[in-house]
Amino acid sequence: MDARRRPAKPLDGPVHPRSKQHRADVGVAGDASSLKASDALPLPLYLTNAVFFTLFFSVVYYLLSRWREKIRTSTPLHLVTPAEMAAIVAFVASFIYLVGFFGVDFVQSLILRPAGDVWTADDEDDDVVVAGADHDKILLKEDSRSSPCGQALDCAPVVQKPKLVDPVVQDAPKEKVIEAVPSAMPEEDEEIIKSVVEGKMPSYSLEAKLGDCKRAAAIRREALQRITGKSLSGLPLEGFDYESILGQCCEMPVGYVQIPVGIAGPLLLDGREYSVPMATTEGCLVASTNRGCKAIFVSGGATSVLLRDGMTRAPIVRFATAKRAADLKFFVENPANFESLAVIFNRSSRFARLQSIKCAIAGKNLYMRFSCSTGDAMGMNMVSKGVQNVLDFLQSDFPDMDVLGISGNFCADKKPAAVNWIEGRGKSVVCEAIIKGDVVRKVLKTSVEALVELNMLKNLTGSAMAGALGGFNAHASNIVAAIFIATGQDPAQNVESSHCITMMEALNDGKDLHVSVTMPSIEVGTVGGGTQLASQSACLNLLGVKGANKELAGANSRLLATVVSGAVLAAELSLMSAIAAGQLVRSHMKYNRSSKDVTKVSS
Repeated sequence: MDARRRPAKPLDGPVHPRSKQHRADVGVAGDASSLKASDALPLPLYLTNAVFFTLFFSVVYYLLSRWREKIRTSTPLHLVTPAEMAAIVAFVASFIYLVGFFGVDFVQSLILRPAGDVWTADDEDDDVVVAGADHDKILLKEDSRSSPCGQALDCAPVVQKPKLVDPVVQDAPKEKVIEAVPSAMPEEDEEIIKSVVEGKMPSYSLEAKLGDCKRAAAIRREALQRITGKSLSGLPLEGFDYESILGQCCEMPVGYVQIPVGIAGPLLLDGREYSVPMATTEGCLVASTNRGCKAIFVSGGATSVLLRDGMTRAPIVRFATAKRAADLKFFVENPANFESLAVIFNRSSRFARLQSIKCAIAGKNLYMRFSCSTGDAMGMNMVSKGVQNVLDFLQSDFPDMDVLGISGNFCADKKPAAVNWIEGRGKSVVCEAIIKGDVVRKVLKTSVEALVELNMLKNLTGSAMAGALGGFNAHASNIVAAIFIATGQDPAQNVESSHCITMMEALNDGKDLHVSVTMPSIEVGTVGGGTQLASQSACLNLLGVKGANKELAGANSRLLATVVSGAVLAAELSLMSAIAAGQLVRSHMKYNRSSKDVTKVSS
C-alpha cells in the first residue's frame, strides 16, 4: 500500500456526511428525497413565510403607533389593552419563527461549516494525477459534495486547481493524466487567488484581510488576469506606495499608469519665476507652453489678480407648496439671519467660513447655493459638512422641509454651468501680460494684427457660433488638465476649471499686444486627496505650494490657481500664434507623431 494512502476507517466509527459511506447509505437520490422540517407546515413554505412576514411587520407598526400615542398622551407604557397584548404575543411568535427559519440555519452553516481538507478527506478513490511540463505529477480532488448545503454555503461545483506533489504518486492506479501550467505565484497566494477567482473572497476585502496593500494589489491583479484571460504585463505594479492610497485615493488597485511630466518655464508671474509641471501625453503641449512662457518672460512678465475664493455646494429641498419654499428662501437670504447661519456652518471646520447663500426656486423645490472659504483644501468635503449642519438647524424652524439631496447640481460640480461662469466657483483669477511687438515677431513668429483678428474670429465669434459655455479660448483645458494631473488635483474638475475667456488687444498704435485670460472657477487645493502622493507632492513642492500655508490659510492654494492661469495665458499666446502663422499642422506632424512602426509593436 502506498504510504500516502490512509487505511480504511472502521465501520462503527462516525460517518462524515460527505463521505462515501454516507453516500452509500443514503443512495444516489438520498438528498433529494429526504424529509424536511418544512414538510410538516400546513401551508406551502412560501405562503407560510409570507404570512409571518406580514404578521411581524404589521404588529411592529401597530405597537410603535400605540407607543407613540401613549407618549403623546402621557399614558404609562406598562398599561396594555387586550388588543396590544395580542399584538405582543403575535410579535413574539412571528419573531421566533423568522429567527428559527432564517437565523439558525445561517449560523449553523458558518459555525459548523467543514474545513476544506475534511470535505475531501474520504475521497481517496477520486484522485486525478496531472502531468506538468517536467512530467511532475499533480494530485487533484474531484468535488464530491452530495449532502445538502447550509443556508450560507455556496453549493456550486468547485473546480480545484492543481497542487504539486511528490513524483512517486505517478504510480497510483486508475488515474487520469492531463496537462497543467505551473503557477509563478507563492503557494499561499495561490490559495487566495483561487478564492477570488471562484468568488469566495471579495476582491475589495484583500487589503483588510491581508494587511499588506502591495500584496493585495498583486493578488488582485493575478486574479483579474485569470478571470478575463487578458494580460496586464504593460501595467506597472512595482515602485508604488499602495499604502498611501488606501481609503482615500483609489480602491482595488492593480497597478498604476505612467504619465510623463514635462516642465514649462520659467514663467515670470507677479515678479516670481515658476517652473510649471505638466503631466501629459500630447506632443507639442509642453513645448508650446514653454514658448509662451519665454515670450512673457522677455516682455517683463505677467500679472495676476485673485478676484474671488469660495467653494460652493447647493442642496435641494422640497416643500408641500411653493409658498413654503419661498419662505425659506427669504429666511436664509435675510441679512439678519446670516450671522446665526454662519455660526452653525463654521462649526464644521476651523478653515470653513460661510460667505454667502443664494437661492433659486423651481416650483416647490428650493436650491440653496452655499459659498465658503476652505483654506488650502479644494474644499468639497468641508463645504458639504457645513451645509449639513445648516440643514439640520433649519429643520427645527421648517419641519416640513424635505431634504432630497446634499447636492442639487446648482453648485455646479464637474459639469459646465452658467452659474459657475457668472458667479464663480473655487478661485476666480484674471491674468494679463503686455507682449512687445518685437517678441511677437521674433519669438511667436507672427504679428500683433494677425493675433488680434484671429482671437476675435476664433475665440470670441467662433465660440459664440458654437454656443460655447465658458469656452471662449483656444485650449485652456489642455493646460488645466496637465497641471491638475501633475499636482494631484481632481481631473474631473477640469470641466469647470477650464472656463476661460481669452482677450487680445493692440496697444501703442498696434505695436504691442495686450493679452489676458479670465478664469472664474479654478478648483484647486494643496492638501488632501491626490496632493499627498509622492509624485504629486513633489510637483507641488517644485512650485513652492506643497501642503498648507502655516502663515496664511489658503495662500498656497490661491497661489497655485494663479500659476494655472499664468500657464494658460502662455499656452493661449503660443497656440494662437502658431495658428496665425500657419505652423500648427507642421509642428504637430513633427512633434506629435510616433516614429515607431506600430505594426511591429507587440500587443
